[in-house]
Amino acid sequence: MALEEHYNPAQIEQQAQEYWDTNQSFIAVDDSEAEKFYCLSMFPYPSGRLHMGHVRNYTIGDVISRYQRMLGKNVLQPMGWDAFGLPAENAAIKNNVPPARWTYENIDYMRDQLKRLGFGYDWSRELATCHPDYYKWEQWLFTRLFEKGMVYKQTAPVNWCPNDMTVLANEQVIDGCCWRCDTVVERKEIPQYFMKITDYADELLEGLDKLDGWPEKVRAMQRNWIGRSEGVEIHFGLAEGNEPLKVFTTRPDTLMGVTYVAVAAEHPLALSGAVGNPELLAFIDECKHQETAEAAMETMEKKGMDTGIKAIHPLTGEAVPIFVANFVLMGYGEGAVMAVPAHDQRDWEFAQKYGIPIKQVIAPAAGSDAVADLSKEAFTEKGLLVESGDFSGLTSQDAFAAIAQRLADENRGCKRINYRLRDWGVSRQRYWGCPIPIINCPDCGTVAVPEDQLPVVLPEDVEFDGIGSPIKKMRSFIDTTCPRCGGKAERETDTFDTFMESSWYYARFASRANPDAMLDKNADHWLPVDQYIGGIEHAILHLLYARFYHKLMRDEGLLNSDEPIKNLLTQGMVLKDGTKMSKSKGNTVDPQELIKKYGADTVRLFTMFAAPPEQSLEWNDSGVEGAHRFIKKLWVFANGHADQIGRNGTSGDWDSLSDAAKSTRREIHEVLHQALIDFGKYQFNTVVAACMKMMNSLSKLAGDDAAVVHHEGFGILLSLLSPIAPHVSHKLWVELGYGDDILKATWPVVDVAALVKDSIELVVQVNGKVRGKISVATSAAREVIEQVAQDDPNVQKFTGGKTVRKIIVVPGRLVNIVAN
Repeated sequence: MALEEHYNPAQIEQQAQEYWDTNQSFIAVDDSEAEKFYCLSMFPYPSGRLHMGHVRNYTIGDVISRYQRMLGKNVLQPMGWDAFGLPAENAAIKNNVPPARWTYENIDYMRDQLKRLGFGYDWSRELATCHPDYYKWEQWLFTRLFEKGMVYKQTAPVNWCPNDMTVLANEQVIDGCCWRCDTVVERKEIPQYFMKITDYADELLEGLDKLDGWPEKVRAMQRNWIGRSEGVEIHFGLAEGNEPLKVFTTRPDTLMGVTYVAVAAEHPLALSGAVGNPELLAFIDECKHQETAEAAMETMEKKGMDTGIKAIHPLTGEAVPIFVANFVLMGYGEGAVMAVPAHDQRDWEFAQKYGIPIKQVIAPAAGSDAVADLSKEAFTEKGLLVESGDFSGLTSQDAFAAIAQRLADENRGCKRINYRLRDWGVSRQRYWGCPIPIINCPDCGTVAVPEDQLPVVLPEDVEFDGIGSPIKKMRSFIDTTCPRCGGKAERETDTFDTFMESSWYYARFASRANPDAMLDKNADHWLPVDQYIGGIEHAILHLLYARFYHKLMRDEGLLNSDEPIKNLLTQGMVLKDGTKMSKSKGNTVDPQELIKKYGADTVRLFTMFAAPPEQSLEWNDSGVEGAHRFIKKLWVFANGHADQIGRNGTSGDWDSLSDAAKSTRREIHEVLHQALIDFGKYQFNTVVAACMKMMNSLSKLAGDDAAVVHHEGFGILLSLLSPIAPHVSHKLWVELGYGDDILKATWPVVDVAALVKDSIELVVQVNGKVRGKISVATSAAREVIEQVAQDDPNVQKFTGGKTVRKIIVVPGRLVNIVAN
């Protein structure tokens, strides 16, 4: 049996990939009786080329999938494309190419890249979210939710670029200007569609406690985002006698310290106060141009202006001023907050700036080390109420209940549960996205597109100049008839937030072959996803929306499970010179060039060996070289021992092996024992280290009975290495006569008998200091061990002429001789 002399990764990898393709090795079987395992990596945006972050993420997923397949499970590992989104529009403007063409060309290129890396995907289930046969079903679900009232339309503020006539995401607003044309951005109120995710807030929150296969960090981030808080809704009267002004607070104990109320620039009271007040009107206009991202809101200068309108304190009856403040947004609560400068730092800074009174109503509790120095900062801790009328002397906790009850009794407030979570605004005024399936009729209002008219297909052959969405100018798309009255009507020209597509793709993979339903019985077979892999940056929105969408589909009778994902692995970033790889930093590494130079197996091996999956990986060129040397060493060993290994396809008489062969076999099975544990924990870096140890042990063994140990040990090594470096493992497995397909091989198990040692080495101490080492039979009696220890020449140097008082034997470890 002869192997090629030199390791040729390009040839080996092409042959292995052709074999897998011909034999459909990774096609998942829906009706298999084998235990299922659904492994999914977050699908990529088809930007044009894979980067090393992609390579690492997808290698982790592929190693897990191949490992589970070798355990005998029926594995589903699909791949698709998160194909809608703004980058395609930007590329269209830059390259004068329609977004659809740019996207499809990128998909073709990146698919070839993924195949070149040998990832074991079930390509028969491939999907792209920009295909009508995919987004038809989210349109279908949306119309059902619309009819049920789970979707509603209302005006809401957005970042608006008046030059490009488009809505901007928060991250596209740089220093208050459009990131592309540098025009000053406005805050504009426009009609949008929302999905009632807040109806599921409690279930989303409580479900986190059951996701014990998720990192606690991710669960904590989602808990904070949902932000459940118990508080009190308080009604401040208005001097003009209008409807009361409602605010929510988690600190009703501070109510007696309110010295002003702040409202958003879009609040009706702000607009009312601006009538005849050009200065206030100008300030409101200024607020429309500020950023609304949370990070920007935290750091920006806090500004405000008195509306001239007074609010009536619900308990004292005092009139307090109402300010318009740039840190209050209409989208949060009622667009109004009660301000307690003495006990809230933001309110304190605002009051200091505008000369508003600061009234202390909370003092440090008895025995507390806290100090309330309001000349320096607000006192924000809880304590004892002071200057609070009937409530003075109560603790903050007791005052919460007492004040809430007083407000309820006087019909000026009530206890309420509040959430930081807001309903999901799914409207985008951009082109490259799924059309919202709504028809606007002048007589019937908003009407859902009937099921037999779905999908509403996005026109792909468009002229794209970047000034607004092309379909907003296409009468052929806009003009239609109302399905309810038959009169003239117009299609909705907004498109969905692209999180809509990524929130249910995992489920569509399970029912990909069914053109007649969103999901079928196969969804219940495969779901939930057993292992999901992706970046921590998707811990909140993507994963929260996926959980929400899963519950929506459950409640529509499309599936039976409550959660979409059983186990979540958030892989670390790929770093170079201590910083994240990015084009802007000029520190990227091209996977394509690496594959061309070293082969896909080397790239895969290095990315798994350099760091555990959850930790950041520091790029190291010498590490890549080292991974390549190891694979070449593997190849050289196989070449040099091919005939021996090939002739020894069955195990030998292990008891008759030489001591050297037994020792090597024991080392192999000791390393295997730990490697199997590490595989189960997905600690692939230590698995690679185990393979290297095995290779070293096998390389050192020679002699008449070495061949049988080489055969067994090298087969174990190839099995462990196969999920990580699958191409070379496949080639050597076949060429060395182990079988036709390593994917079908039995996963190695430890031979416990091989771990039993005929002899053991013990440390010998004299008066607590190491003076020698001895080798004795594993079954040696205590008396024999004591005698061998005393007879050792090195030990006798320190006991000669002394009387041995005691000998302590610690089984399997050491002998301590006490002598004087």
